[in-house]
Amino acid sequence: MSSARTYNSIVLVKQVPDTKNITGDVMKDDGTMNRSALPAVFNPEDLNALEMALRVREQHGGQVTVMTMGPPQAAEVLRESLYRGADQVVLISDRKFAGADTLATSYALTCAVQKQGDYDLIFCGRQAIDGDTAQVGPQTAEKLGIPQITYAETVVDLEGDELVVERALPLGKELVKCMLPCLLTVVSTANQPRPASARKRIEYKLAATPLEYRSLLKKWPEFGTEEALDAYLEARDMKLPVWSAADVGIQDGNIGLAGSPTQVYKVNFVVLETAESKEVSADQEGIAALLEELIQEYIVG
Repeated sequence: MSSARTYNSIVLVKQVPDTKNITGDVMKDDGTMNRSALPAVFNPEDLNALEMALRVREQHGGQVTVMTMGPPQAAEVLRESLYRGADQVVLISDRKFAGADTLATSYALTCAVQKQGDYDLIFCGRQAIDGDTAQVGPQTAEKLGIPQITYAETVVDLEGDELVVERALPLGKELVKCMLPCLLTVVSTANQPRPASARKRIEYKLAATPLEYRSLLKKWPEFGTEEALDAYLEARDMKLPVWSAADVGIQDGNIGLAGSPTQVYKVNFVVLETAESKEVSADQEGIAALLEELIQEYIVG
């Protein structure tokens, strides 16, 4: 069912370390992760959340704003969002955010969302692959004082101020009706995220935040100064905004390590080793003996 109303969406995304390559050397003494020791990727389920927001815009109209909190290099996921069709992006970055747990992160994101304002829907991935807590989305909704729908798989209907979503649960599906504004955490089975557009890659290839100017001048020395580079990007709408803690009205005691009551105490790596092995001859007798042993041990019946 279509509606004449348009819907503005905010998508909360995260640049995460590729946890397939994680080792004990990545963890620091204070229980935080040395993210520079791992390659960074776009959190997978956040791509599903972005895709869901883009489809809502395509069906109903409106704007899609993507926000991420992280160091200067996190701007890469914002460019990836622009390549996929986001209308505007914001980097929330400040050294004061370092070491934030889910509570401090959700507080910072809440302040940024409130600064942005004018939203009907907030989308985020169900969880990030670096922490696997699935807490930031729900905590942000709680702090904003809006309802939340977790494990969102399909937007079934969006009409006026009402939203109907199908949730993907371990034992089946569930339909939920909710009033807007609302926050959705999106699962990986929700959709197939679209690839980056070649045209938009060309359009936004120079997009950058002021935090990246120093490194960019090494690639583009012809600009000479940061001021000249800033003016060039500003004139072409390629300057990506950065919001500091002060910009969004954050109180220092609620962010970073000071605002994080939970910290990683210890990381254990479990290595599965074979305690006992037996060689089975590759003939009829060997296979028959193996099957007999499995039956006697009630492994197969």
